[in-house]
Amino acid sequence: MKLVPALTWTLDGDARAALDSRLLPLLHAVAESRSLVAAVSSCGISYRAAWGLLRDYRRTLGTPLVLLERGRGAHITPIGQRMLDAQRVAKLRLARIFPRLVFEIRTATPSKEGVPAVNLRIAASHDLALAALPDAIPARVGLSLEISFMGSLHALNEFVEGRVDVAGFHVPIAGRPAFDLTPFLRGLRTRRDRLIRFVDRDQGLIVPRGNPANVQHLRDVAANGLRFINRQRGSGTRLLIDQMIADERIDARNLDGYGKEEFTHPAVAATVASGGADVGFGLRAAAAEYGLAFVPLVRERYFLAVRAKDLATPAIARLIAVLRSPEFVRVTRRLPGYKSTGAGTAVTLDALAIAPRAP
Repeated sequence: MKLVPALTWTLDGDARAALDSRLLPLLHAVAESRSLVAAVSSCGISYRAAWGLLRDYRRTLGTPLVLLERGRGAHITPIGQRMLDAQRVAKLRLARIFPRLVFEIRTATPSKEGVPAVNLRIAASHDLALAALPDAIPARVGLSLEISFMGSLHALNEFVEGRVDVAGFHVPIAGRPAFDLTPFLRGLRTRRDRLIRFVDRDQGLIVPRGNPANVQHLRDVAANGLRFINRQRGSGTRLLIDQMIADERIDARNLDGYGKEEFTHPAVAATVASGGADVGFGLRAAAAEYGLAFVPLVRERYFLAVRAKDLATPAIARLIAVLRSPEFVRVTRRLPGYKSTGAGTAVTLDALAIAPRAP
């Protein structure tokens, strides 16, 4: 179970009545479809209820939010659009502090089939598929995931020191001429540890829709004086960014925003979408979530590090089964730039040889 912050709008006044939770989704659906019939279908409410909702708020606000015209469908009014814009901006600002607000409440309860539930502690670099994984695990599996997102190197250190059962990290498999694996291998041991394949994913530049500055490389960001939003030190993505800066011979001091850091891919995308930066670096799926353009630069493989002796334990065995399941395939199919081919395959550390090695 998750505790998740939600936006609630109230009408100023003596009663401070909360806005009906159905209104903004209905306005968004109308703006997208330009049809009240299509909007009510996507929102799961009746036409009568939607019409009544719009009528009531027209009376309350003294102005219509939607105009219905015979033969021309439905159109959002300027006031309705302002409400949608305010909602979008508020969500973007909330997303920027998302990692600090959401937390999970987990209890080890038996599954419906009576299989005792087991808990798995995971420290991992931020990933959208991994974030969605707990909700994709069927109750019958009896597996609870306690996930803490942090930088790749921090996650591996937690694993090496025995504070977690699994560490998630990612390395490039295409798009880079060389990549230094030394920081990732520092605490891992060939005989003691194994890797479980998780996902392959696309990383690159996140820019406003249409890519108005025609950004194709990091050097374009510095050359054109564009504002950049960086990832935090110690994250796998930050290591990748720093190696790209070195490869392209960019002076980080000339990269406006190099010192401004965010901790997740959605937070980077939200910063660009809200106008706080012109360019970010992150996942294709995060860019798509915010309707932004994406310039692919790197294909990555995300691994889960585990102890070889734990592969046969109920917790790891169930995790592997989930990664091989149709439920996990559906999770990755919803994320642009993701592939789950090979997910759940246990391999040795030699699998990291796929990463282009630095000389």
